[in-house]
Amino acid sequence: MKRGPLVILLASLCAASTAQATTYVRVEKDGTKTYSDRPIPGGHPIDLQPAQSYSTPPSQPGVDSNLPSEMQQLQQVDDFRYDSCPVTAPANDMTFQNPEAVNISLTTSPGLRPGDIITLTLDGQPVGGPNPTSYSLTPVYRGTHVVGVTVKNVMGKIVCTSTSSFHVLRPSLNSPARH
Repeated sequence: MKRGPLVILLASLCAASTAQATTYVRVEKDGTKTYSDRPIPGGHPIDLQPAQSYSTPPSQPGVDSNLPSEMQQLQQVDDFRYDSCPVTAPANDMTFQNPEAVNISLTTSPGLRPGDIITLTLDGQPVGGPNPTSYSLTPVYRGTHVVGVTVKNVMGKIVCTSTSSFHVLRPSLNSPARH
């Protein structure tokens, strides 16, 4: 059996089944209308627009869809967490010898949202201005220093924290060979 005619027949059937059906209408003497998918005496074809549809927006995970929209937005703000907010420089456990300055920088992933507040601390004390993403530490004293990052949302809730440490070595006048 040859497949050529069979393939053509199947293709034409598929095309016919996907074609839009024509609708016919006829107005009766009393003003009522009769609709049909086949030609009817005294009727004429009409174009019907597709029905209007509505699909609900995707729900946010962890958000109660029964709440009013304002409460849902507040819940989304409250449930948000940054993926990370690391100190990118200096690298954790990095050692400096006799530095004049140490540059500290950080980033957030995703980027900082409007209204969120970054607090940068060095050895437990806040440094830098509002929302610092970099800070130059001068003078640099010997010892181990801990850099802390805290990000709070507009409601004051902590949404990300991280810490990193670095070490500063300076030779002593009493023992120049030792660090």
